[in-house]
Amino acid sequence: MDTNQMPPEMKTISGFSKLSKRGKIKWIVENFFKDPENVMRELMSYWVQNEEQQKVLDGFSENTISNFVLPYGVAPNFLINDQMYCIPMVIEESSVVAAASHAAKFWMNRGGFKAEVISMVKEGQVHFIWPGKPEILRELFPKLRRELIEKTGYLTENMRQRGGGILDVELVDLTDKEPGYFQLRGKFDTRDSMGANFINTLLEEFSQHLKLFMSQQKQLPDNWQEVEVIMSILSNYTPECLVRASVSCRVSELDQAIKDMDGETFARRFYLAVKMAHWDPYRATTHNKGIFNGVDAVVLATGNDFRATEACGHTYASRTGQYASLSDCRIDEDTFHFWLDMPLAIGTTGGLTSLHPMAKRSLELLGNPNAEQLMQIIAATGLAQNFAAVKSLVTTGIQKGHMKMHLVNILTRMDASEREVKEAIVYFKDKVVSFQSVREFLDVIRNNPPENQQILA
Repeated sequence: MDTNQMPPEMKTISGFSKLSKRGKIKWIVENFFKDPENVMRELMSYWVQNEEQQKVLDGFSENTISNFVLPYGVAPNFLINDQMYCIPMVIEESSVVAAASHAAKFWMNRGGFKAEVISMVKEGQVHFIWPGKPEILRELFPKLRRELIEKTGYLTENMRQRGGGILDVELVDLTDKEPGYFQLRGKFDTRDSMGANFINTLLEEFSQHLKLFMSQQKQLPDNWQEVEVIMSILSNYTPECLVRASVSCRVSELDQAIKDMDGETFARRFYLAVKMAHWDPYRATTHNKGIFNGVDAVVLATGNDFRATEACGHTYASRTGQYASLSDCRIDEDTFHFWLDMPLAIGTTGGLTSLHPMAKRSLELLGNPNAEQLMQIIAATGLAQNFAAVKSLVTTGIQKGHMKMHLVNILTRMDASEREVKEAIVYFKDKVVSFQSVREFLDVIRNNPPENQQILA
C-alpha cells in the first residue's frame, strides 16, 4: 500500500530508530494511547535507576523503550550429584517454582538427582548447489575436508586450546531432494560457550574455501567448477549435545508421596501417566510443556537462549516420527526409575551470560558452573518440574495445587486488602479455589460485619 494513501489511523514513521529513547516513547504514547502522560511515566518507571546497567540492557535489543519485568525466584534444596544447589528461576507462574521446590525436597531425602552429560557436539551446515556428479565430489572431499580444517585453524586456535574446536566435517548428498543439493555438515565442540558466533563464522569460512577449492579443480568441466552457496548457518537442533537427569528409589519409599495412597499404587499410576505421554502427542505436548516450565526458567535466569532450547527439545521429542515425552519411567521389581534425556546447547561464557548483571548473579548463585554442569542443573530442574506435575495429576489433580498458587493473583485482580488476603488464605486452605468462589468469599466479608459471617466458619 502506498504510504500516502494510508488511512489516518495507520500510524507510520520514518527514522524511528534514530530518535532518542524519550523521543521513541513520546511518539508511541501520543499515537497509540489515550493517556499519553501517564503511560510515558509508567514506561519510564521501569527503567533501571543505575544508568550504566540500563545502557547495557538497552544494548541487548533494538528500539528499546522500557524493561519488561519478570519475577526472579529461587528453588532451594536441589541435591544434584551429591551437591546442594539453590536454583534461580525467571518465570511468571508461581506454581512452577513451588512445584520444583517441592520435588527437590522430596528427592533430597531419596538420594537426590543424578545427572550426566552424554555428549557435547553442536552442528552447522553449508547448504550449496553443485551441478556435477556426486561420486566426483565424494572423491574430492577428503582433500577438501583437510583444507577446510587447516585453513580455518587461525579461527579455532583459542577454542582448541580449551579442548574444543572442529570435531568433523561431513559431505551430505541430498540430490534426491533437489538436483545438485549438497551440504557440508560440521560438528563442533564449543566448550563453555553456546558457540553460535564461533560456528557461524567457521561455516562462512567453509563456504568461501569450498568455492575456491572447486574453482581450482581444472580437470573438471567449466560448469562444474562453480559452487552456489545458498546459506551457511548453525543448527539449533543438537541431538548430540545431550544430557540425562534421573531419580530412583525403592517403591516402598514412595509410600509417603501422597496421603492415602501406597507407593506401589503411586508408582504404577505415575508409570502409566508417563507412558501415555509417549503414546499420545496431545498428552505429550502438555507433558513436555511442564518440563520446559522448569528448563526455560533456569535458561532465562542464566542469560541463555530459551527459544533455541525449546526448538531443539521439541524437535528431539519428534525424532521417531511422532511427538512424544522427553522423560521416561520404568519399574524394575522394587525400584522406581524416572529420567529425562534432552539436548541442551547452552553456555556459561559469552553473550548475555557475561553481560546481563542478573545472569552473572545467577551463575554465581550456582557456584559458577561450567557448561556441562549447567546442563545437568537445567535438566534436573526440568525433571523435578515434570515429577511434580505428573505426581499431582495422578493423585490430587492439577487444579487443586495450581489454583491454590494462583489464589493471591486472583485476590490481587479483585483489589483485596492485606487483611482480606490473609483471611482468604486461611479460608481456602481446604477448599477449591475458583474465580467465582473467591468473588463470593470477598462479597461476604465485605458486605457483612464479622459477627454475621457464619458462612465462613
